[in-house]
Amino acid sequence: MQGLSGQRRIWLTGASSGIGEALARRLLEQGHRVALSARRREPLAALADGQARALVLPCDISDRDSLRQAAQGIDEAFGGLDVLLHVAGTCEYLDARRFDLDLVERVIDVNLNGALRTIDAALPLLRRGRDKDAGPPLLAAVSSAAAYLPLPRAEAYGASKAALSHFLESLRLDLADEGIDVSVIHPGFVATPLTERNDFPMPMRIDAVSAARAILDGLERRSRDIHFPKRFTALVKLAGILPPALRFRLGRRLTRAGDSRQEASR
Repeated sequence: MQGLSGQRRIWLTGASSGIGEALARRLLEQGHRVALSARRREPLAALADGQARALVLPCDISDRDSLRQAAQGIDEAFGGLDVLLHVAGTCEYLDARRFDLDLVERVIDVNLNGALRTIDAALPLLRRGRDKDAGPPLLAAVSSAAAYLPLPRAEAYGASKAALSHFLESLRLDLADEGIDVSVIHPGFVATPLTERNDFPMPMRIDAVSAARAILDGLERRSRDIHFPKRFTALVKLAGILPPALRFRLGRRLTRAGDSRQEASR
């Protein structure tokens, strides 16, 4: 399918680059009404240029008032939402030998608390925006395959994404009676400006356009767990259910590999 059928009213956060930008382009090509949000107005305006169905709403997911103002703009323009697609996030890796609490708090605030603030702003719009032709409202957010398995240096990133996945899976249970669907997106490695900073191999990495296609295909099928590329995420899921001793041994091997790369780069 590789897309959402019909015409939906969609709020897309993190739309200025990477997966979010690829999603924005595809959704607008498909004729959806898309509210584009990120911190910087300029890339959003470039995406919206010539697109009558695009609504540019810069906001900061660290700021509740900023998000609520964006939600008010969506309500005035769209009269509700069919889909929240939360993509905004960050990644920083921790060196436990020089424990950096500021880094941990920064990553958790963006990836977990930022998502919660966005959901808080969007839920009233999803509740009011029911459209029989668009199907049940849908709340979807990007987590990570790192949520499946503890990995070295990913204490902050992995914890923030695992907590987000847990929160969304619990929220799905409580929103079911309201007829609101929840999808959790667990990508593997995707080539984006964020992953360009990684200093380690990224197996089975895909481009952002392929990631956007996989996400939209999963959303159209209302998949609860959208994960890709399948071969990679299947292996990570399998490793995540190994007994703790085996998971520890696997993680230590990855840690030693990382230590070797760091030594070689000095």
